[in-house]
Amino acid sequence: MKAIRAFWGDLTLKPQGFTMIIAGFLPVFAIIAMFPVVASIIGHFHDDPNAGIKVPAMVTAPGYAIALLAPFAGVLCDRFGRRRILLVCTFFYGIAGCAPFFLESLDAIIATRLALGVCEAGILTVVNTLIADYWADRSRRNWLMLQGIVGPMLQPAVFVLVASVAAVRWNGGFLVYLIAFPIFVSMYFFLFEPRREQVLAQEGTRAEVDAGPFPFGQAAMVAGLTLFASILYYVFIVNGSIAWKEVGVTDPLQVSTLTVIPALFIVVGSILFRLVSRFNNAVQIASFLGMLGLGLAAIGLARSVTSMQLGMTLQQTGAGMAIPALIAWSQSKFGFAHRGRGMGVWTSAFFLGQAISPIIVGNIAGAAGSMQGAFLTLGLVGIGAAIVGFGLGTRAPLRAATA
Repeated sequence: MKAIRAFWGDLTLKPQGFTMIIAGFLPVFAIIAMFPVVASIIGHFHDDPNAGIKVPAMVTAPGYAIALLAPFAGVLCDRFGRRRILLVCTFFYGIAGCAPFFLESLDAIIATRLALGVCEAGILTVVNTLIADYWADRSRRNWLMLQGIVGPMLQPAVFVLVASVAAVRWNGGFLVYLIAFPIFVSMYFFLFEPRREQVLAQEGTRAEVDAGPFPFGQAAMVAGLTLFASILYYVFIVNGSIAWKEVGVTDPLQVSTLTVIPALFIVVGSILFRLVSRFNNAVQIASFLGMLGLGLAAIGLARSVTSMQLGMTLQQTGAGMAIPALIAWSQSKFGFAHRGRGMGVWTSAFFLGQAISPIIVGNIAGAAGSMQGAFLTLGLVGIGAAIVGFGLGTRAPLRAATA
């Protein structure tokens, strides 16, 4: 209890923190909210011969907009302020998100989904920027851990809610995007524009250093590592059902049942991130890459349901560590004056990885002769990267600046 009270006391600016935890879930929400209703939407547009292609494209369309526009959102964030951009993007997220409820044209719905992605680019970029602006390192890591815990816990409720509403009307699921408006209200009353002088004093950064040119080298490093990690992160999310099929489990309901317990380990991964974050960034990154790699390799070698579940448990633990570790590391690479652009680069790279991961995995699976072969190959790549990371981590001071 004493440890819990100490942790709770360390979470300063609680209304701001919980507002941004929920706001940070909105870009993920935009995709997962649609998966339960894809079949019903395709059924509604059965007269369109391309509906089977257009509807899945509609689901993933926001991700492409995020990958393309997040850096520009970062520029606006640094130039015009964080709070203003976040409020505008969240308000129009609600409008674009629920607009398909009033539309009967599939092409028009796809257009609104692209508009939704524009808003998401701003939301995710600004939220990650503000987390770094509001809190110093220790509290920042606590909030990132909570963000990693709360998001997965909300997903089952989202699935149930969307499926329930869609059972009444084919496009009823789009009404769940109205959740953006109460979040907008919370942002309006609780979020404040950070002052540069206060942030610099909190971080111990001199104004003349912060006012230097944008660190393109750091941005390139953030983009490269984030893209690499994102490709590994989405291997199982996109192709997991194929790996299960190769083990002999083909029924979607059975796959869902068998993955319930392993999927909970994404929360364990978020907690493990907080424990590992007392070490330097190289060790943190190597830890999640190693866990992801071990999990993917184990899935690739699995020949039974039990071994698949074990592999998925490792993979989900690594996935739970990945996003908070990547964000924390990226935030540390940019000062206040450039942080919006820096986090825009991170956001763009992560969603670009989401887009190209299926292509890379598919090509490797073709060369290896099976999807499990691709899992094993990419798992070994992740393990190799982790070994390099641990090597770099032990050459630097092992402990992070603050625990």
